[in-house]
Amino acid sequence: MKPLPLLLALGAFLTALPAAQARLNVVATLPDLAALVREIGGDHVKVTSLAVGTEDPHFVDPKPSYVRLLNQADVLIEGGAELEVGWLPPLVHNARNPKVVVGAPSRIVASQGVRLLEVPVGGVDRAQGDVHPLGNPHYLLAPDNCKTVAGHITEVFSQLDPTNAAAFQANLKRFNERLAQKLPEWHKALASFRGTPVLTYHKSFDYLLDHFGFTLVGTIEPKPGIEPSPAHINALVPRAKGAGVKLVIIEPNRPRRTAQRVADAIGARLLVLPLMPGGQEKTADFFAWYDYNVTQIAAALKP
Repeated sequence: MKPLPLLLALGAFLTALPAAQARLNVVATLPDLAALVREIGGDHVKVTSLAVGTEDPHFVDPKPSYVRLLNQADVLIEGGAELEVGWLPPLVHNARNPKVVVGAPSRIVASQGVRLLEVPVGGVDRAQGDVHPLGNPHYLLAPDNCKTVAGHITEVFSQLDPTNAAAFQANLKRFNERLAQKLPEWHKALASFRGTPVLTYHKSFDYLLDHFGFTLVGTIEPKPGIEPSPAHINALVPRAKGAGVKLVIIEPNRPRRTAQRVADAIGARLLVLPLMPGGQEKTADFFAWYDYNVTQIAAALKP
């Protein structure tokens, strides 16, 4: 009879074990998506981002370890709009997990329901560079789109885990309330710079610039994904100078030498902004990322 307490304790442990492991195991392709998942899922999800904040989301290195992560995932959330088309499909195929295949209820395509900018009119071919036929996929740099995606995440999580649906809804409400509080703060910080002409390296920050009223004069890339030639730079500099460009924005993964040369030639400030959370220190979560970008733009343009 003496072993009975030990057996009871073991039984209680085994009974409690599934509950401790009941969190939805979510794999996000990118850190911005993972940040939103954390806002909505809270303690009821475990989320892993395949890419890191300093990577180019178009060209993430498809490591073998990602196959294992996808094999064990309950949910896959991708940006969509063909942003990950160059690296995600082989990983999903090799993972052999029906939960994360195209069309599965637990595969979230975050771009659904988002109004994308720069949707090409007519045919798209490789001569145009790395053009996205469904539109610009960097839409999470517009706060309104983040609200849309957060709602989508909440809906899917609530369907997959109805026991915690109330918690997901509460987290969404909290997220939307905080976003509503932060928006006036962000707009106030950048209000005096509305209309300021800006250059970017790639068409990564279009949504951010559009939302806060900046004017995008052009890109250092002659076409998306095409490195600039000396002829393109020589033509771009006088055009940008004539437009009064004050700021050149690049992502952490972009080469700074050419961008700095362009900024120096037109008398502008070069600013490195994280395209995704984790791209700079103190930008690990969603609101820290937005706070950082807004304050850095304001500081760069301050007289």
